[in-house]
Amino acid sequence: MKKKSVPSKSRTTKAPVKSVAKTAGKSVGKTTGKSAPKVPVKPTRKPSAPSTRVLPDDALARLQEAVKHSPSYKSAADNDPAFLAHPLTRGVRLQLDYYKPEVIMREHRIGGGIVVFGSARTPSPEQAHERLRRVQTALKKPHAAAAKPKLRNDLTRAQADMRMSRYYEMAREFARLVSRDGARRKGARLVIITGGGPGIMEAANRGAHDVNAPSVGFNISLPHEQWPNPYITPELCFNFHYFAIRKLHFVTRSRALVAFPGGFGTLDELFEILTLVQTRKTRQRPVILIGKAFWDRVFKLEALIEEGMIDASDRDLFRYAESAREAWDLILQWHEQRGQPLIDVENAVPVVG
Repeated sequence: MKKKSVPSKSRTTKAPVKSVAKTAGKSVGKTTGKSAPKVPVKPTRKPSAPSTRVLPDDALARLQEAVKHSPSYKSAADNDPAFLAHPLTRGVRLQLDYYKPEVIMREHRIGGGIVVFGSARTPSPEQAHERLRRVQTALKKPHAAAAKPKLRNDLTRAQADMRMSRYYEMAREFARLVSRDGARRKGARLVIITGGGPGIMEAANRGAHDVNAPSVGFNISLPHEQWPNPYITPELCFNFHYFAIRKLHFVTRSRALVAFPGGFGTLDELFEILTLVQTRKTRQRPVILIGKAFWDRVFKLEALIEEGMIDASDRDLFRYAESAREAWDLILQWHEQRGQPLIDVENAVPVVG
C-alpha cells in the first residue's frame, strides 16, 4: 500500500549574512590569492577646550592696532585713497569731482557766471615792462656779444608780451564791470568764473577782487602743478581731477563765454562750447571773442565756410569785441533781446559806494 505523497513545504535556506568587508576579502583572496588591505580608521579627536590664556595689554594693543591699520578696515568713503584710486571706482570719483563744487556753489548762492578764457602766459603790463627792460639792459652790456642770439630771441618774446599785456588789463576791466553789475542782481549771484590759473585767468579774478566781489576758479591737477592765482575767492577755488567734469561745470554754469587770445587750452574750451551750441546739445549763449585781428590769424572762419565744412549761419555762433565795455554790452543785449535780462534794472539792488 502506497503512502500518499504529502506536498512538501518549500524549504528556503537562508544564507548567513556576511559583512561586505569579509565577502570582499574572500573574493579578492580567491581571485588574487591575497587578502584585501585594511583601511586605516582615523581616531576621533575630541574638541580642544578654549584657551584660557590671557594676553597682556600690550599684545592686545598691538593686535588692535594691526586691525585698525588694515587696508580693509579703512572707510572707503573718505579714508582710503588707494581704494578710491582703483579703476573700478572711477564712477565714484567722477561723481565726487562733480558734486563737491556743485554743493559748495549752491551753498554760496552762485546761480551762474560769465566764463573767461585766455592764455595762462599773458603777463600783466607791469610784468611785461619789467621783462623788456631787463632784456634791453642785458643787450647794452659790452660782454653780451656771445649771448646776442639768445638775447635777441628774448627781446622778440618780451616785445610780444608787451603787445599781449593789454589783454590782461582788458580782462581785469571786464571782470570789474561784470562784478559791479552782478552785485546788483537779486537772488542767486552772477560771478566771474575762470580756469583758476595765471595770465588772463588771474586778470579776471583780480578784477572781481578789485571791487570786493566773489569769483570762482576751476583749477585742475596737472603733472606739473598749476597753482591757483591769489585773487580767487578762497571758498570758491576748486581743484578738479577730470577735465570732462571741469568742462561740464563751465558749460552748465556759464551765461556767456568770453575768449581772450590763448593757446591750445583756450582753443579747446572755445571749440567745445561752439560745437555743443551748434549741435544743440546745450542751450545757446553769447560767445565773445576778444581781439578780431588775433582770431582772424588763428581761426580761418571764411575758409571753413568756402570749403563747406560749416554753414554760413555758423557765423552767428559768436561775436567779436575790441574792449571790455563792448564785450559786456554785447552780452547784456543778447540776453535782453531774448527776454532773459541778466540784470533786472527795475528790481536791481542799488550799488553803494
